[in-house]
Amino acid sequence: MPTLDRIWTRPHLLDLESLSLAEINAILDTARSLKEVSTRSIKKVPALRGKVVANLFFEDSTRTKTSFSLAAQRLSADVLDFSVSTSSVSKGETLQDTARNIEAMGVDAIVVRHRNSGAPHLLAQVVGCSVINAGDGCHEHPTQGLLDIFTIQETMTQRGRQLAGLKVVIVGDISNSRVARSNIWGLTKMGAQVTVVGPATLCPRTFESFGVKVSHDLDAVLPQADVVNMLRVQFERLTSSAFPSLREYTKSFGLTSDRLATCKPDIIVLHPGPMNRGLEISTAVADGPQSVILTQVTNGLAVRMAVLYLCVGANAVARSNV
Repeated sequence: MPTLDRIWTRPHLLDLESLSLAEINAILDTARSLKEVSTRSIKKVPALRGKVVANLFFEDSTRTKTSFSLAAQRLSADVLDFSVSTSSVSKGETLQDTARNIEAMGVDAIVVRHRNSGAPHLLAQVVGCSVINAGDGCHEHPTQGLLDIFTIQETMTQRGRQLAGLKVVIVGDISNSRVARSNIWGLTKMGAQVTVVGPATLCPRTFESFGVKVSHDLDAVLPQADVVNMLRVQFERLTSSAFPSLREYTKSFGLTSDRLATCKPDIIVLHPGPMNRGLEISTAVADGPQSVILTQVTNGLAVRMAVLYLCVGANAVARSNV
């Protein structure tokens, strides 16, 4: 097991925007140490034995919720899955009261996904346990950003390359994507050159203030890319038609085999899931040799183990010093 690094002193993980490069590296280094746990015959370590992690998900999720549950179990923590549909939230209970009641049961960490941006930050102000942001509105999804960075860094290290200086292209519904924002904050701090691409309605020039390039021409930027991260069009967040048709979207911004043939042969393809096969990415590309999509899922477990381990540990240290 890695030792709790003095660099990491935060009881919560709410975003990547506020993290320093050293803090991001502390999570990635810890995840690297913990990844091998999943390869053991007994896939557990006692790091969080006796601790309780609650999943508080107000939006549907498969990968993230399952990944956090499994990450907590691999660290020997107990897991409480909170069902919003059968809870007092449906009777009008506030988010703050719900979190306080869960904490009162002896919970050490709350993993929260919420449709409203800023919800995890609000909870961090009203509870004493650790709060982990599993996606809030259109704001951020920090563990997805971290697992994407981990996957890129791991793949490039195997090839003798560094993440710094890589050209990363993020494609799709940038405006509504919390994944895009977390990737942008994390990758730029790691020294990558990021370009976001999509229709003007979903990829406005205002993203240049994030320190990235903005393009509406995928074919112009793909040949120079080392990494391409394809995003899902979030129809549930669109209030009007953002492009003429699904066919037109695929024609302009879908990653097809023909488009991939114009890229560098060693380009790697990411996607946070769930994928709309045939819309933003073709099946041939998603399942092809350049795809590291399933590797992202594997690495997500290690990253979430690291985040839980570091945050719960830091919170315990902070409380013992009070």
